[in-house]
Amino acid sequence: MAAAIDLDEIRDFLVELAKQAGELIVSQTGKTAYDDKANSVDLVTETDAAVEKLVATKCTEKYPHFEFMGEESYIPGVTKLSEKPTFIVDPIDGTTNFIHSFPFSCTSLGFAINRHPVVGVVYNPFLNLMYTGIKGQGSFLNGTQKLPLRQPPAGSKLTLQNALIGIEWGTQRSGVNYKVKTETFKKLAAEDGSMVHGFRSLGSAAMNMCAVAAGQLDAYWEGGCYAWDVCAGWVILTEAGGRVVGGNPGIWEPAVDQRIYLAVRGGDGCEEFIKNFWDSVEGQLDY
Repeated sequence: MAAAIDLDEIRDFLVELAKQAGELIVSQTGKTAYDDKANSVDLVTETDAAVEKLVATKCTEKYPHFEFMGEESYIPGVTKLSEKPTFIVDPIDGTTNFIHSFPFSCTSLGFAINRHPVVGVVYNPFLNLMYTGIKGQGSFLNGTQKLPLRQPPAGSKLTLQNALIGIEWGTQRSGVNYKVKTETFKKLAAEDGSMVHGFRSLGSAAMNMCAVAAGQLDAYWEGGCYAWDVCAGWVILTEAGGRVVGGNPGIWEPAVDQRIYLAVRGGDGCEEFIKNFWDSVEGQLDY
């Protein structure tokens, strides 16, 4: 029988690796050139590649029998997430923030077994925010502050009308997905719609998910992300009592690589909130 994988050891390894990645990210802030990928808002820098090389090298040296999936080495149609133990990594989540020196970039280091996230480390080196989570062991900020940091007021129920929701515009600025997003945003915001408290865009899927885990956002709706954007944050959120479901209606158990998600904090009324949010989605996202 194969030896059990020590998830605490994986977490500790990824924390130290995140610190090294963070030092590299901070050292290159304001110094690195960038290129377009799909369009002028889908950006990549030399630092993204350098951080992924650092992380991939360390992971494969220490755990040569585990697989590695990273944003910068991903090949569409070729790279597939398997059931084997896999590091799932976004070297810099929030590249546009990094380019603009807006301090909400992070390195997102996830670990999955059987395609299920089991360890997550998200580190924002600009604000010194280290989020960690291990399946079945809870999640924490900077090692000692148990998540969520903010509990809902006693007796309160999570509703759209009292929610602060994380959203992102994404890189597709035309077509069906753009229309679904913008029409849904309008319905959620409007006085004759859900009239949520407000929207926030942190510019990083991992940071948005950690904000939900912390109780600072009530939900985060996204389409167009990849597994490396959400794997680490998924563990951190669910270990804080939250849920990740499909961003399109009716999907209660989404795959980590399905690209369309709704992340919701824990608390009374969570399931009803999810159903009401789905009722507000204007169409179907398709990625």
